[in-house]
Amino acid sequence: MSLLYLLPAVIMPPSALERLASLHIDYPMLFELHNPSTERVTHCGVLEFVAEEGLIYLPYWMMENMLLQEGDLVQLRNASLEKGTYVKLQPHSTEFLDVSNPKAILETSLRNYSCLTTGDTILVAYNNKKYFINIVETKPSAAVSVVETDCEVDFAPPLDYKEPEKPAPTSKANKAPPEVLEEEPALKKFNAFTGSSRRLDGKQLAEPAVNSIVEQSQKEVKEISSDSKSSSASASAQQSGKLVFGANKAPPR
Repeated sequence: MSLLYLLPAVIMPPSALERLASLHIDYPMLFELHNPSTERVTHCGVLEFVAEEGLIYLPYWMMENMLLQEGDLVQLRNASLEKGTYVKLQPHSTEFLDVSNPKAILETSLRNYSCLTTGDTILVAYNNKKYFINIVETKPSAAVSVVETDCEVDFAPPLDYKEPEKPAPTSKANKAPPEVLEEEPALKKFNAFTGSSRRLDGKQLAEPAVNSIVEQSQKEVKEISSDSKSSSASASAQQSGKLVFGANKAPPR
């Protein structure tokens, strides 16, 4: 790939150098190119002064920016540009952002540029690939010099960038209703010796009835159980070293 194809500079005839030297212009030499048929304007530097008289040589990608065909008339004049402080760039393809450290590659490539113009498309070559990048915005003016200047660089989303699709929200209707636990039926209480009592000879039974006897037996069982629990609590409290009101004193240690 030829140097002229990559560099954003033109080749002028020797007579242009003589004319510029007599004007005592500032360096680096910067120029404004104007296509009178389309009113397209861009800016560039100069590479050499070896072109044939009456001709200038432009990189092909610069001719595309200017909507120029070979042999078209172009106006060229010296320009004085402010130093750039801010540049916003937009790659044509997301592939440029996939390369390792795209900002470092861009910084190296921009060293070949003398100036940038808003609305232009520049070419960055890396690993035998060509990446085209739009100049979206420049500050403090529409055309700036980028020679020996500290310029802030910002990126706009690439032209082929697509927003990632958001996942569809899950439908609440598909969720299974919470399981309702069935209440267990209450256990029936067992009552011993239910029903009425009769004598074997058919005569009427004298009181007290069997139910009264059962109630008396249950009462005695409860009293025995209560005494047992009291004794157990007293023994347990004494073993743990605590005093329980109404129980024996703890044995001396």
